[in-house]
Amino acid sequence: MKVDRLVSIIMILLDKERIGAQELADRFEVSPRTIYRDIDAICLAGIPVRSTSGVGGGFEIMQQYKMDRKVFSTADLSAILMGLSSLSGMMRGDELVNALAKVRSFIPADRAKEIELKANQIHIDLSPWMGNRNLQPYLETIKTALQENRLLSFEYLDHHGNKTTRTAEPYQLVWKSSHWYWQGHCHERNDFRLFKLTRMSNLQMREEFFTPRDYQKPQLDFSDVLATMQTKIKIRIHQSVMERVLDYCAFEDFSPDGDEHYIVRFPFIENEYYYGILFSFGNKCECLEPKHVRAEMKRRIQDIAAIYES
Repeated sequence: MKVDRLVSIIMILLDKERIGAQELADRFEVSPRTIYRDIDAICLAGIPVRSTSGVGGGFEIMQQYKMDRKVFSTADLSAILMGLSSLSGMMRGDELVNALAKVRSFIPADRAKEIELKANQIHIDLSPWMGNRNLQPYLETIKTALQENRLLSFEYLDHHGNKTTRTAEPYQLVWKSSHWYWQGHCHERNDFRLFKLTRMSNLQMREEFFTPRDYQKPQLDFSDVLATMQTKIKIRIHQSVMERVLDYCAFEDFSPDGDEHYIVRFPFIENEYYYGILFSFGNKCECLEPKHVRAEMKRRIQDIAAIYES
């Protein structure tokens, strides 16, 4: 994990007068280019690291800069502990345990109770209530492949239900909207793709290594695009599903309709995903307008009923 590596580099620089980029790269099993990016991040955090070239050159913390355990405020340490603890629940591994131990070593004894209390004020649990039990070993496999630049092979189910065999270079793990994805360069498609872990099966880390290529991070914020595509439809819901409907719209979109129902201006795009959302509310939801969406809902309901009648 990058946080673990950054903390470790800081502690090495505090312990040594000077260390070279290649030595750090060998120690953490990453490229010198990655080390240079880490040093830039450390400098941006306010710790002045100086670089010297030539024989005997390397990185060192500027002599006039003195860093002690008070360099992190109570809020800083609490935030770091909260973040690492949240990740450790979903991504287990020695690196997270080591990072937590190292961060706790920065906590002065007289502030330990206060910092632990603040760190526990917010709890983020990324693990699902239920679901695919293969995700944890898949995450560990992908993490290892990321660290070692190893190819991954797997079978993948697309959104049309078609299964294909893929080989891809992994570049980034992504947690988005309660689901794990990873960004990789797919050899079959000769392009970068975002793969959803729950659609994968038979994941294997290959013996082959790959040389990382330049790539752009996946686009994860579609709020502007969705705003131009979505229209508001009118639905009538029972109060029992109000909590779930609030996942998609705001209180301002609700208006009471009798004692137990609400009329809702619901954001909608005419595709399978959004029709699936409406059907997930069952008989607690009725589409009122527009007429063509209401008619399509009726047609789909009749198709479902026909399956059970036969």
